[in-house]
Parts: sequence; C-alpha cells; structure tokens
Amino acid sequence: MKLLFEFKEFAARGNVVDLAVGVIIGAAFGKIVTSLVEQVVMPPIGLILGRVDFSELKWVLAPEDPATEAVEEVAIQYGAFLNTVIQFLIVAFVVFLMIKAINRLRRAEAAKPDPAPVAPTPSEKLLTEIRDALRDRPGA
Repeated sequence: MKLLFEFKEFAARGNVVDLAVGVIIGAAFGKIVTSLVEQVVMPPIGLILGRVDFSELKWVLAPEDPATEAVEEVAIQYGAFLNTVIQFLIVAFVVFLMIKAINRLRRAEAAKPDPAPVAPTPSEKLLTEIRDALRDRPGA
C-alpha cells in the first residue's frame, strides 16, 4: 500500500506531468517534421537534382538474387540517412528558436526594475528600535 501511495505522490508532481506532456508533443512534432522533410522539402530538391528520390538512394553491396528467396539485397541506404539528417537539422533549428525566445523573455523579465521594498510593519519597527537601543547601550 505504501508503494502505491509513493507512486501516486511521484506521478502527481508537476515535473512528471510536464515531462509527459513534453514527450507527447515532441512525438507529434517529430511526425510533423518527418512529413515536412519527406513530402515537402525533399521532392523539390530531388527535382532540382534531376528527379532524384532521396529515399531510394543507396549503395548496393550485394544485389538481390531473384532465383532464390534466401538472398536479399544488402545495401547502404544513404538517401534515408540524408532525410534523417535534414529532419534533425529542422528540429534542432526549431528548438534553437524556442530557446532563443525563452532567453529573450527571461532577459526582459530580469531587466524590469525590482518593486519598491515593502515598508516594515509597526512590530518590525519596534523590534528594530529595541535592537538598536540594546546595541548602543554603554556596557554592551
């Protein structure tokens, strides 16, 4: 029972919930970036480079043997790797822009002047006077 209570306390923390939301949004954002790269960015680049489909680019190390099913093609698929690198660069750039915006907000917040100090309460004034009187007393 104690384990269940501890787990509930752990899961109810704000950081865990924020992390879960971040992971879910990150996964959805990853799908958007994958679609953007594969369906929007790479087709025009492939067209400019002579109608090349980057996802099909590969170096064949051992060709497929149609006579037998046991021998499959062995290839280094560098086109898919290029797509993944471009996806990473897009995600990294978006994260950079987000951090840059957050840092700008933090600098603006830090540049604001501090609010005026709150005046001491009557009891704080009295305690300050007592402290000063005790300190200034001859024999202390």
